[in-house]
Amino acid sequence: MTAGEVVPWIAATERDATTQTRFSWRFLDEKGTASGRGAAQIAPPDSLRFDFRGPLGSGSGAAAVIGDTAIWAEPEDQVERLVPNYPLLWAILGQARYPHHGDLVSGMSNERLQAWRYVNGIDTVDYVLTRIGARQLVADVRQGRNRIGRVFTTFDAAGRLIKSRLDIPGSRARLDITFDEPTLLDSIPRERWVAPDDAQ
Repeated sequence: MTAGEVVPWIAATERDATTQTRFSWRFLDEKGTASGRGAAQIAPPDSLRFDFRGPLGSGSGAAAVIGDTAIWAEPEDQVERLVPNYPLLWAILGQARYPHHGDLVSGMSNERLQAWRYVNGIDTVDYVLTRIGARQLVADVRQGRNRIGRVFTTFDAAGRLIKSRLDIPGSRARLDITFDEPTLLDSIPRERWVAPDDAQ
């Protein structure tokens, strides 16, 4: 397939308005368990402000992301521990990413699902979008033989996010997210994109 052929599939996962979605999260790895609340503000097509906070402000972090790149993340190690890859973060929020220049694109479609893959050198990104039953987006990101993470995101009949799960094999970690009802925003304030002084 060409990159252009998968564009309609990707576009079907995108929002058509600026939104804020609040969520609860639970993270489990070899160091223990943490949980809390968070929010994602998304300005189409590819701008994201992501915030999370644990009990009494512990385990907190935030990131501003454009496409697959963080403008800043604070604290960087906490953000990377929770979500090790930004295509995975977008998949958690129900959106597939477009291929990069130079990606080899392949895919298939039938009455049950659409599935597509990007390969660039040793890196691979796979997506599966189900078309019948409970709508789900699955994303799998690999670097060589190592799986960075796999996401399973589930939607309701109206296409709203219900829940998402990220499995991170390398650290034996799992992130579970349950979403609240999204709200529409006129815009995201400019100061939300400005990095804290100590952000990287």
